[in-house]
Amino acid sequence: MTAALKLAAADDASAPVRRSRAERQAIVLDTAERLFATRSSRSVGMDELVRETGLGKMTVYRLFKSKDELVGAYLARKAATVLAFIDAELARCDGDPRAALLAVVDHVEREVTRPGFRGCPFTNVSSEYDDPQHPARSAAADYKFELHARLERQADELLPGRGDDLAAQIHLIIDGMYLSGGLLGPDGPASHGRALAEKLIAHADALAVTARV
Repeated sequence: MTAALKLAAADDASAPVRRSRAERQAIVLDTAERLFATRSSRSVGMDELVRETGLGKMTVYRLFKSKDELVGAYLARKAATVLAFIDAELARCDGDPRAALLAVVDHVEREVTRPGFRGCPFTNVSSEYDDPQHPARSAAADYKFELHARLERQADELLPGRGDDLAAQIHLIIDGMYLSGGLLGPDGPASHGRALAEKLIAHADALAVTARV
């Protein structure tokens, strides 16, 4: 390599990396997720988070004007990821509402039994803030609403016009699995969630058959 090429390569290596806004946001949110997962969101200060991102302080604050906004964005992104995965699971069930409802419970069971599980992030983070209008509380509530809407659509397919009770019961099982799994581990009461969901769905299926007779 000539001296000129070596100099050009050195200049390229020392040149600052140019990232898009989306890339910078991803870095901040990835860092927040890593820190919040091992501690609480309240215990992670913005100065620490900025240092961990490797970005400048002004860069981070241009993306997220406050810690509250960042926490809300973190949960909103997680909600979009989880709901997209659930939607894919529902699509694979090919119009079978029984399989679809159990697929959601199976997803929760996999979450509860994974190493390092510490409970539902939406419940954990939103419970740190008292203000019902806090971005974290709003993002968590939006996620729960969207999850329930999906459960209710599947339950209504199984029991047309009467699926709201079944959806609420399955949702309670899911919340209970997250809470119990986070506190007592996967071998505690959370391990019975799938079997209880099966019984509820089988009962609803029997009601649906009776209604058609």
